[in-house]
Amino acid sequence: MASSKTITVEVDNVSYTDDVEPRLLLVQYLRERLGKTGTLIGCDTSNCGACTVHLDGVSVKSCTMFAVQADGHRVTTIEGLARDGKLAPLQRAFHQCHALQCGFCTPGMIMQSASLLEENPHPSEQEIRDGLEGNLCRCTGYQNIVAAVRAVAEGTVSSDSDETETAGVA
Repeated sequence: MASSKTITVEVDNVSYTDDVEPRLLLVQYLRERLGKTGTLIGCDTSNCGACTVHLDGVSVKSCTMFAVQADGHRVTTIEGLARDGKLAPLQRAFHQCHALQCGFCTPGMIMQSASLLEENPHPSEQEIRDGLEGNLCRCTGYQNIVAAVRAVAEGTVSSDSDETETAGVA
């Protein structure tokens, strides 16, 4: 059995120091140790993207990283996008554009979309589709997902005050 290693990682603007087994995946650490259950375990092979989070602002699939690799880094999960109890624009857009059906892919799609918009604030439809290639949805056909990303890029997302930070989190 491997010995544990102490890591310090900032997750959603909170610093955590924990002893972890070197083989513990980042997605397992987030879900099981920190209770960040919006980050989903999908395929366990990095094909679906349900586990997408941001590591120092860059999209990563947390099922392909060990928690020890996040030592000294900043992680943002789907829960970390909301601010002061208000949904982030992408979370509102997914809700308003009906960009989900079962909701399983939604956290990863939103996190990947946030990275896409950070890199390219005004993507074309094709650039959105290309940017989401590594994230799979088996329900929606992607039309409304693309529409949600476009709504954010075009600034047409309403800021409904009655939505809470739990909407859009599977």
